[in-house]
Amino acid sequence: MYKFKILIGFLFFLITVYNSAFAQSDTSLIKNYLKTLTKTPQFRNYSNIDQLNLTAGYITTVFKNSTDSVYAQEYTVDQKIYKNIICSFGTENKKRIIVGAHYDVCGDQEGADDNASGVIGLLELSRLLKGKKLDYRIDLVAYTLEEPPYFRTELMGSYIHAKSLKESKAEVFGMISLEMIGYFKDEAKTQSYPIGILSMKYGNKGNYITLVKKFGSGEFVNQFSKNFKTSKSILTKTFASPPSLPGIDFSDHLNYWKFDYDAMMITDTSFYRNKNYHQKTDTIETLDIQRMAKVIDGVYNGLISLKEN
Repeated sequence: MYKFKILIGFLFFLITVYNSAFAQSDTSLIKNYLKTLTKTPQFRNYSNIDQLNLTAGYITTVFKNSTDSVYAQEYTVDQKIYKNIICSFGTENKKRIIVGAHYDVCGDQEGADDNASGVIGLLELSRLLKGKKLDYRIDLVAYTLEEPPYFRTELMGSYIHAKSLKESKAEVFGMISLEMIGYFKDEAKTQSYPIGILSMKYGNKGNYITLVKKFGSGEFVNQFSKNFKTSKSILTKTFASPPSLPGIDFSDHLNYWKFDYDAMMITDTSFYRNKNYHQKTDTIETLDIQRMAKVIDGVYNGLISLKEN
């Protein structure tokens, strides 16, 4: 009986360690987050500043459930104040990692995949990171003004944030952009590419998540990508390319590249798969919540597996 109790105790210890290391995102929470972010009185685009502020306030509230280190980075465009919302974990560490996603939408649409899905990745990561001992500081950043008419301008929230890091001489190990992580299809011919021949390598089924990086990526991108794939949380494919290939820089990571930070994007490939992109049909009902949760698990496990050299 004594040996049996020892065995049970040891098994319980292993389960505890496993659960702490390999998180499981909460699909019920994800659904609630999606409803709150998308079913709003107004669409969360740049012209509806009141709705953007309400969304920023909601993100702030969720972040504050996990950490006391939450603040708004404000800046002015056409006499209106826009906000990036930032929360931090492991602030005792000097070297930091940025995980970002934009909360604004393009035009009059709910933007469930683009990009409520990415923002929900941040919200769930904040819950999973709560109280964890980390080797790096992790900043979760919800950006404003990623979409047109501000895309590729210095008024993008991610440009404002990346520039502030450079000006403050922050020690940034790397950056991840979560850009559309909730749309998956198992049927043939549901995946396209900027160059048709790529289907021979990556297949024509939209059933995987993509880790997008440019040629010559640094230590952070390579380590994180390896950790993400090792976790085996979801079918994953890595796509490396020159930045000139259409689509590879179509999100907030492009601004960190501008400031020479090691950055990457995690995506379901956007309009190369999801034909609801920038349409009114980009709604909750089109998303695969289970696989979206697995993507978030992969990000979490990839992050906590990074060790300071």
